[in-house]
Amino acid sequence: MKYALIIPDGCTDEPQEALGGRTPLQAARLPAMDAVAREGAVGWANHTPEALPAGSDTANLSLLGYDPIANYSGRAPLEAAAQGITLGPEDWAVRCNLVTVENQVMKSFTAGQISSSEAAELIRAAQEQLGSDRLQFHPGVSYRNLLIYRGTGRPAPFTKDTRTTPPHDLTDQSVLDDYPRGPGSDLLNQLMTDSLAVFADHPVNTARRAASKLPATNVWLWGEGSAPHLKPFHDVYGVRGAMITAVDLLRGLAALLGWKRIDVPGATGYLDTDYAAKGRYAVEALKEVDLICVHVEATDEASHEGNVEEKIKALEQIDRHVVAPLHAALKTFGEYRILVSPDHPTPLRTKTHSHGNVPFALSGAGIAPDAAQTFDEPTAANSALKFPEGWRLMGWFLGKTD
Repeated sequence: MKYALIIPDGCTDEPQEALGGRTPLQAARLPAMDAVAREGAVGWANHTPEALPAGSDTANLSLLGYDPIANYSGRAPLEAAAQGITLGPEDWAVRCNLVTVENQVMKSFTAGQISSSEAAELIRAAQEQLGSDRLQFHPGVSYRNLLIYRGTGRPAPFTKDTRTTPPHDLTDQSVLDDYPRGPGSDLLNQLMTDSLAVFADHPVNTARRAASKLPATNVWLWGEGSAPHLKPFHDVYGVRGAMITAVDLLRGLAALLGWKRIDVPGATGYLDTDYAAKGRYAVEALKEVDLICVHVEATDEASHEGNVEEKIKALEQIDRHVVAPLHAALKTFGEYRILVSPDHPTPLRTKTHSHGNVPFALSGAGIAPDAAQTFDEPTAANSALKFPEGWRLMGWFLGKTD
């Protein structure tokens, strides 16, 4: 049996006035996703328990079949795993965004989609001037970087009571009430403040201003956590998996689950990603693994920018270049199952992740077709196929549970 999971990140949304009261899923032309719905079943699942943040970390942990209540330890440790950074028992990882804050307003949580090479120079400067053996800044992809706190024999100052705010939750809003709080927050706030002077006249920012681009004014620290401990996916579900994504969070999850990670040239984690390349690499991967997972960040990024046109465009690109070729390829392998599901809602109105149900469409061997004709939120809401504990969907998808 071959399996494919396609994750259009954050694509679940609300009815839009600009779309005549339709959601982006309803407004977009999605023949391949609708075909999955017609040939199989549509339902809904909740991957964001109210007791945890409504983030891609908890949601994708659930979507990949792991109870986030029992297994969640923070976002940054997952990204550390993607970079091959080992965390000791007293170590913590902290997400380190490069951001643009002007007059205490979050102008851009991506520092104007800063390039990876520019970000690496700024992170190196932060390490040279603010880092130490205990505080280690690590460059990542674009604005997504890491700070590693090494305990080296003594506990870190952070606990589960440390509170930080994802910068993408603050787009175009004041940040005054959202600096880190609780245990260890003094250290985080000091580093954020000190980075202002490090970056102010840095050549990267000088060049960006000259090119009329947003500068990276400072680091924003959030998503802290200690080392996670996840059972390998094969041990839990008996299936070999592989991950295609441009996002370190998903790459880290794949590493921790024992999945193969497939790098795709042109995959950017943004609206300009190479959708067709992702589709081609996914089809090729089916020859080697039981389950291929394709994660696309573009739909989520469009929501963070409040851009309904780009969200629809991204959905249509995923449909055409990922879902359609994968579905066709799966049928050549004999028995198969295909699942299309976002991880969490990201409403265009709020520009941030939210708790709530997401629709999914699934078809293939042993899946009795229901009455669904389209893949969208209203269709899922009318379905009797429900997973209030979303992490249980994976076992059902793989035929391991009723």
